[in-house]
Amino acid sequence: MASSSSSSCSVVTPSTPLVSFLEQLQETALQTFGDSNFDPKTYVDLPLKFTLSETHQAFQNLPRLSSNGTVSAEVLKGFINRYFKGAGDDLVCWQPHDFVAEPEGFLTKVKHPEVRAWALKVHSLWRNLSRKVSREVEKNPQLHTLLPLPNPVVIPGSRFREVYYWDSYWVIRGLLVSKMHKTATAIVMNLVSLIEKYGFVLNGARQYYTNRSQPPLLSSMLYEIYRSTGDIELVKRCLPALLKEHAFWNSDIHRVTIVDAQGHSHNLNRYQAMWNKPRPESSTMDKKSASKFLNISEKQHFYCDIASAAESGWDFSTRWMRVPPDYSTLATTSVIPVDLNAYLLGMEINIAFFAKAIGDETTVKHFMELSDARKKAINSVFWSPSKKQWLDYWLNSGTCEVAHVWEAKHQNKNVFASNFVPLWMEPFYSDGSLVGNVVHALKTSGLIRAAGIATSLTDSGQQWDFPNGWAPLQHMLAEGLVKSGSKEARLLAEEIAIKWIRSNYVSYKKTGVMHEKLDVEKCGEYGGGGEYAPQTGFGWSNGVVLAFLEEFGWPQDRSIDC
Repeated sequence: MASSSSSSCSVVTPSTPLVSFLEQLQETALQTFGDSNFDPKTYVDLPLKFTLSETHQAFQNLPRLSSNGTVSAEVLKGFINRYFKGAGDDLVCWQPHDFVAEPEGFLTKVKHPEVRAWALKVHSLWRNLSRKVSREVEKNPQLHTLLPLPNPVVIPGSRFREVYYWDSYWVIRGLLVSKMHKTATAIVMNLVSLIEKYGFVLNGARQYYTNRSQPPLLSSMLYEIYRSTGDIELVKRCLPALLKEHAFWNSDIHRVTIVDAQGHSHNLNRYQAMWNKPRPESSTMDKKSASKFLNISEKQHFYCDIASAAESGWDFSTRWMRVPPDYSTLATTSVIPVDLNAYLLGMEINIAFFAKAIGDETTVKHFMELSDARKKAINSVFWSPSKKQWLDYWLNSGTCEVAHVWEAKHQNKNVFASNFVPLWMEPFYSDGSLVGNVVHALKTSGLIRAAGIATSLTDSGQQWDFPNGWAPLQHMLAEGLVKSGSKEARLLAEEIAIKWIRSNYVSYKKTGVMHEKLDVEKCGEYGGGGEYAPQTGFGWSNGVVLAFLEEFGWPQDRSIDC
């Protein structure tokens, strides 16, 4: 299959009758209750009390107010109460066996009593976020969109009631600080079970997420656990799944060939969901967004680009728009993203490392060759000598080519935090002269603000844009700087970490909760924008705060307030 910049999502995962029915319920609920405080995800998370056919029949028999099928609020509430359990009721609270209130050797570099007390509260949140999929889901999977998993899970929080893929990396980083190695390992084994069943790690453990993945960080999760525990049996158990995941990401739908200015061909990868309809968890919103397209194939293409942006984890951002900030110009599948290819480089290096650890020299050789080729591709296609950072590459609009010829004008010259993510990977952070250039570029980029690193410089109203800051971006950039070994880079990393810790602390002190995202312009303020209300909990925020405190500590004489 030729690599196409305007793919029609020729690979489409079929939906299930249950999800299709719950989308109908979601639409009716919007008509009935209105869009004030309306979260479409709630309706596709509802477990059924009775069979689908019985529930569907009862739904069909509801008295309608008019020919357009509207149902009164009282009638619809009564129907939902009778035929459904609550969203999230198919998960039960779980007390992790390896949780202790104050683990031995916990954050020894944190000397400030107030910060230490708060860090222990953040550590205690793992209990609040731990769940086990109820036995009901295993007994009657046809009544649930939640997928059965073999082990307990740690959820992000609030509306995110299920395990999520890339969130789990930073959850695990925090769990390792909390000395909760068994819980961390259980998360990895859950994700491996998804690969064994579906061929890849799903965006999240729901039926409606089987059409896409998320940033591929499973090998990095395994690496951190192995580094902490030396569990070689876990490596042996997981390596076949990692090979399968690597094959998924390098299949035809994700792979794109670029011919560089010297005539060399490079294989790189993009996000592309296996989907061309509204996302079930946001079906009513996606239909509204696509209403300006009259042509069915244009709508399908747009839906694929929306789902592909969700696969990227950056849902949503001007990064994926041909004409920012116009959301209808979203064209995710036409972007070859810097960060995705950095993650895949990391995966290839990690697989070679694991193969070496178990004595599989053939796999070591193969994956070292792949990682070398990808490093060259990243340098050739993304690196900007003038900007001293890596830039996403846009494919030509409306072309269908076996190989795309690189042109400088197709690099996205806008500044995003993702432009610096390759520094998180060893081939780049170990290059001293490169690190010096990237540090200067980051310092002068405009991304470093009063309370952390901004996601972009464009205030579009989308959540993966200015002024929002996200825990994963702070951590990847700071850790890459630290690993470089450069004194200047470490000082910058510490500056970023101090700002982020302070903002999280002040926000927690004001609200009593940890937040999904923060406003980097205002220390202690949580972020906003996007298609849902700001969420709390919050898995990756907790993990990054703990990881930062472990790396940098907090001296007794340093103020914690903004």
